[in-house]
Amino acid sequence: MAASILFGAVRVGLGLLWLHEGYVKFRAHFGRADILLVVDGASANSRVPEYFRFVAEHLLRPTADLAGIMTPLTEVALGLVLVLGVFSTLSAVASAGLLAVYWSSDQLIAQYPIMALLSVGVLAGQGHSSYWSIMALTRRRSAHDQS
Repeated sequence: MAASILFGAVRVGLGLLWLHEGYVKFRAHFGRADILLVVDGASANSRVPEYFRFVAEHLLRPTADLAGIMTPLTEVALGLVLVLGVFSTLSAVASAGLLAVYWSSDQLIAQYPIMALLSVGVLAGQGHSSYWSIMALTRRRSAHDQS
């Protein structure tokens, strides 16, 4: 029981951080110009790996309008599914992957290392982190109603 509470809190905490990230971007009117700043910054920054420079130039630049919309939407969606406990394992993998993309672009902010640790925590506690999810609660209620 304690493990399910701990790992459930880790999952919800990670979800809340992603919701916050998306909310901040929506409030700041994140969009094409922000994506282009990342692309331009990547090409001028020696800390950015070559593979990300390639992706930035050939994928992000041509789709900057779409990426500017999808970035905060993805963060909010990721936050919602984590808070609700839907597809927790897949969401934790997506969280870690998105953070890796952000780090590759040299866009490191204070909460990203914490979010990475929480992502690993959700993965480590796979069997426990979904105990308090909306899906598990619905299944338990349905099973209770049938008995």
